[in-house]
Amino acid sequence: MHIINMSETIDLTLLDWSRAQFALTAIYHWLFVPLTLGLSFVVAMMETIYVRTGNEEWKRITRFWMTLFGINFAIGVATGIILEFEFGTNWSNYSWFVGDIFGAPLAIEGIVAFFLESTFIAVMFFGWNKVSRKFHLVSTWLVAIGSNLSALWILVANGWMENPVGMVFNPETARNEMVSFSAVLFNHVAVDKFLHTISSGYLVGSIFVLGISAWFLIRKRETNAAKRSMLVASVFGILASLMNSYTGDSSARTIAKVQPVKFAAMEALAEGKTNAGLVAFGILKDSENKIGETTLKDFHFKIEFPGMLSILTAGDKDAFVPGISDLVNGNKSQNLMSFDEKKARGEVARKALIDFKSAGKSGNIHLRDSIKDLFSDKAFKDNYFRYFGYSSIDKSDDIIPDQSGTFYSFHLMVFLGFIFMFLFGFTIYLLFKGTIADNRWFLWICLFTIPLAFIAGEMGWIVAELGRQPWIIQDLMPVSAAVSNISSGSVIATFFIFTALFTTLLVSEISIMVKQIKTGPKH
Repeated sequence: MHIINMSETIDLTLLDWSRAQFALTAIYHWLFVPLTLGLSFVVAMMETIYVRTGNEEWKRITRFWMTLFGINFAIGVATGIILEFEFGTNWSNYSWFVGDIFGAPLAIEGIVAFFLESTFIAVMFFGWNKVSRKFHLVSTWLVAIGSNLSALWILVANGWMENPVGMVFNPETARNEMVSFSAVLFNHVAVDKFLHTISSGYLVGSIFVLGISAWFLIRKRETNAAKRSMLVASVFGILASLMNSYTGDSSARTIAKVQPVKFAAMEALAEGKTNAGLVAFGILKDSENKIGETTLKDFHFKIEFPGMLSILTAGDKDAFVPGISDLVNGNKSQNLMSFDEKKARGEVARKALIDFKSAGKSGNIHLRDSIKDLFSDKAFKDNYFRYFGYSSIDKSDDIIPDQSGTFYSFHLMVFLGFIFMFLFGFTIYLLFKGTIADNRWFLWICLFTIPLAFIAGEMGWIVAELGRQPWIIQDLMPVSAAVSNISSGSVIATFFIFTALFTTLLVSEISIMVKQIKTGPKH
């Protein structure tokens, strides 16, 4: 395998369109997935109430939301399959370099989780009055669990990309090989990402049910079913909000350790400081500080909580939080290496790989074996190979992600999260007060909050993926080295084909959903 250098000729058109195509697929895919994650559990809880109470009204409510879940599930699967294929077609260098580490979780997802979903989803939809109530309920819960297990294995793979652990590099094949499945599975980034992602899906499902139920109340239809649905969705939603807040905080702490440049971009922290404040709201501007050709950001205006960023990252308001400048230029007083130091260490690892190949060609078996052992040596891995990707980057400012995009996406996501929490709480209050149907203004807010839930989820992924640029594997492989050697024309053509396909699927889903919602629960 040949890992390109940034100094070599790179088809930037191919790179940009490959990134655009993957981003397009991922964004569309994430319009379907969170609703599947959240709605599956809402449906399972509703059916549990039906089985425990024997009330046929709950069965009618359950079947209505189950139908909407089925429509979304079917269309979401199509985009997910295409997304996985793109790793092989557009990012073959990456797929080779990660070896079995990335493939193993995806294989488990296909064999176990998807099998679980596909097996019991038939019982879930077609087993009414054909199997016992309890068996049908178990099938519904297994579909919900299977949907979330699918997310687990995909996010384990994604988490490894952001914090590569549990592996050793094999210079013979130029691939990373797994040595500890448990390290990959219980990677802190993967655990935080999984819990935060599924809880955001629960929010989307809850808000969807809340908004559609509000529409029924606005139209003065199915008022009893709507209120019951809103109660289940609100209770589940507020629990999901608390979980989402907790996991978001945990995720931020982890990011500060393993992806500090992303963390600094999330807070637009150009220069490191002690007693660093947590920005609640801010408007960015260009500062006078530049690194290479990249201008660092400052604030026109901001509202912050003094010392909270230092407390968040280290539990101490006097703790130093590094800024982008410290992480790129280095800070000896804080033991932070500069880009140049990391690049020099990465080049040592690259030279070792080149020497290994040369020794093999020349027949110097002793030298070849000694270099191979070097890649398994912990000190070499920790001090040199972990910076392997820096040898493929020439300019220090290339490791700075889009500051504005990361900052605004992160803060919009957090702001919407608090809005959702208030929405669920106020819904519960009005339901118990018995006046929710009288507050039409609030019902309209619930309805129009549905797209905001999807936007919040997309913002989270923009933070995760935009903030880690230029890395496809943190510190080991830049995106520029991962792209397949294919014609840019084919990528451009498939980009527009996928755009038309995914847009058609989305419009079809919305059309079918709207028709089904207008029909309402069947009597």
